[in-house]
Amino acid sequence: MNAIIEARELSRWYGMVMGLNNVSFEIGAGLTGLVGPNGAGKSTLIQIITGQLQPSSGQLTVFNARPWNNPSVLRRIGYCPEGESVPKDLRPLDWLKGLALLSGVARQEAEERCVAMLDKVGLARMHWSKRMRQFSKGMRQRVKLAQGLLHEPELLVLDEPMNGLDPMGRQEVSHILQGLAEAGVSIVISSHILAELEALCQNILILNWGRILASGSQRDIRADLRDWSEELSVQCDAPERLARRLFDAGVLLGFDIDPASGALRIRVKDSRSFYADWTGLLLESQVTVYAIRSQSRSLKNIFDKVTT
Repeated sequence: MNAIIEARELSRWYGMVMGLNNVSFEIGAGLTGLVGPNGAGKSTLIQIITGQLQPSSGQLTVFNARPWNNPSVLRRIGYCPEGESVPKDLRPLDWLKGLALLSGVARQEAEERCVAMLDKVGLARMHWSKRMRQFSKGMRQRVKLAQGLLHEPELLVLDEPMNGLDPMGRQEVSHILQGLAEAGVSIVISSHILAELEALCQNILILNWGRILASGSQRDIRADLRDWSEELSVQCDAPERLARRLFDAGVLLGFDIDPASGALRIRVKDSRSFYADWTGLLLESQVTVYAIRSQSRSLKNIFDKVTT
């Protein structure tokens, strides 16, 4: 997979404070989630990717070129910042048209493109005549997203794009981003809403204290964690019998039975070996299984594991 963004021994200092500490990684096409607690280095990384900051040492390239002071790269990048950046005394269509004209888009095309982007992000037309001071935070988020898409970028960088959106709005924006990715736009999303990133992103980059703790697909990250143990909940007709068979086979680290649901909860030693042997063990136990669900595959579990 060709890298859209590539960092090599990248560092950024703020006086005595380290924002990024000698990180190296690659981000390819598709949807990539940027995860980390406050102060992890996410904002610093985003600002370097979008050409707002220079590295203190090392390098970062976007489309094989450094973004700092490089208009040929920056015109290929769309950016939706976390902070409130819309002029609240303007109407959304007027603001977007002004930005399009400043970017060199012809007047007629600017009008058409702004209308198309506001429609794409789902801002109802009844609000287009209002000044943005009357907008909710979620509505302003949609306008910011339209601004980031206005010049039809190849890379879209989003910093907390779900803030202020209600559950339906988050779902709508998720569908928009999935559609953009399917159309070939590469997207980097920083968010504290891990459930949304888990559902959206093929790849994850986890930062803490300015370092990359893990990167890649969620499956690859789990595989790289040596002491990762998967937790499963199994609904079946004879949980005690199944637990005894699995325990005798030596595939469990531990188990218990949920007193409320009657489900068998197990921790397995090695996920790959367990799933390879699971069918045979189940047939031997002569237990009927109704449902099996992983309790530990969520992005939150991965995040908690690599940051503790």
